Amino acid sequence: LAARTLAAPFLGLYGACSTMTEGLLLCACLTDGGYAAHAAAVVSSHFCSAERPYRFPLDYGGVRTPTAQWTVTAAGAVVVSAQGEGPRILSATPGVVTDPGVADANNMGTAMAPAACHTLLRYFRETGRRPTDFDGIFTGDLGFEGSTILTEAMQKAGCDIRSVHHDCGLLIYDRDSQDVHAGGSGCGCSASVLSAHLLPMLERGRFRDILFVATGALLSPMAVQQGQTIPGIAHLVRITKEETP
Repeated sequence: LAARTLAAPFLGLYGACSTMTEGLLLCACLTDGGYAAHAAAVVSSHFCSAERPYRFPLDYGGVRTPTAQWTVTAAGAVVVSAQGEGPRILSATPGVVTDPGVADANNMGTAMAPAACHTLLRYFRETGRRPTDFDGIFTGDLGFEGSTILTEAMQKAGCDIRSVHHDCGLLIYDRDSQDVHAGGSGCGCSASVLSAHLLPMLERGRFRDILFVATGALLSPMAVQQGQTIPGIAHLVRITKEETP
C-alpha cells in the first residue's frame, strides 16, 4: 500500500525483525552488481500494531510473562551506494530458517537464538575469523532470554562471543528503569540502533569493524493460534571502516 504511489521498482521483504539486515544484504548486492547506483533499506515497527495481531490486544489487559519483549516504536533507514566514503558492507551471510520447537509468542528470543547461532557459526567457519577480530557483534533482537541462550550455545560450540556480544533489544531500553521485561523487539529495534548508534560510532572511529546480525521470529497469528511452532532466521552483514578487508 505504501509503495503503490512511488512509481519505482519495489522488492517486498518479510524477515520479521531481521528485515533490516535482509534489506542491507539486498541493497549491497544490487549496488555492487551494478544494478543500482543507490538503494535504501527502510524498516519500522510500532508497539500497538505488533501487539494486536501477535499477542493479546492491549485493551485486554493481559499480564506479560517475564520472557516477553516490548515492541519498539521506531524506524531506521540506510542508503547504500556503490561509491562513497562511509562505512562499507564488506560481506554478508544470509540466514537459514531454523525451528527449535518454540510455540510461545511471548518467548521469541528463545525461538530466534538458534538461528543467530547457526548464522554466526557458519560465518566464522567460512571466513576463518574469530569473534575477537571485531569491535562488536550486535544481534537484534534476542533480548535477555535469547542473548543468554545464544552466548551459551556459542560457547558450547567452541566459539566464545561473550566479550564482544551486544543485543539491540537490550541496548535500546534500560531494563533497570523501564518495565520492558526481556527487552525490545520489532523491525525498528535493530534498525534504529544501527542507524542512530552503530553507524555514527563507525563514522567517528569508535568502531572499526562490526558484525550486525538481525534476528527474526517468522510467526503468523494463525499459525500461533493453531499451536504451530515459531521458526527463526538471522542474517549477517559485516560493516567496516577499515581501508582494507
